[in-house]
Amino acid sequence: MTTSPWLTKDAHDRLQAELTYLQGEGMAEVVHRIEAARSEGDLKENGGYHAAREEQAKMAGRIAQLKALLDNARVGEAPPDTGTVQPGMVVTAQIGGQSRHFLLGSREVAGDSDLTVYSEKSPIGAALLGARIGETRTYLTPTGKQMAATVTNAQPYK
Repeated sequence: MTTSPWLTKDAHDRLQAELTYLQGEGMAEVVHRIEAARSEGDLKENGGYHAAREEQAKMAGRIAQLKALLDNARVGEAPPDTGTVQPGMVVTAQIGGQSRHFLLGSREVAGDSDLTVYSEKSPIGAALLGARIGETRTYLTPTGKQMAATVTNAQPYK
């Protein structure tokens, strides 16, 4: 089951504003710092130049990440409260004898909240996608261990 990332309207608008800033004013500031550092002379030992170039590379990476996310995202209300795990749901599951509470979706949706986020492409997210309350699914952890997860609750993110 392949899905597009789900974003709230607020998350989409926040990310679009960040992208606009990075592509415009943010990148212009970094380019200005690179030019200023370049004018200082020898680039081999110019820490300011190298730091600005590194920042420029990180910024370009974030721009690419934001473009990909925004181009493919489904924007709108949280999914309906059907008790079925899908992107945009806050899920509670029993995993390895412990209750885990997390958002299935993008970290960008959770913003500054303390909510743990699992992508629907992560091993646990892919395993639980489409599961109903009470259903147990297994998944392979990154260390190669087989784990069982039982969904105990799934509600739309608010």
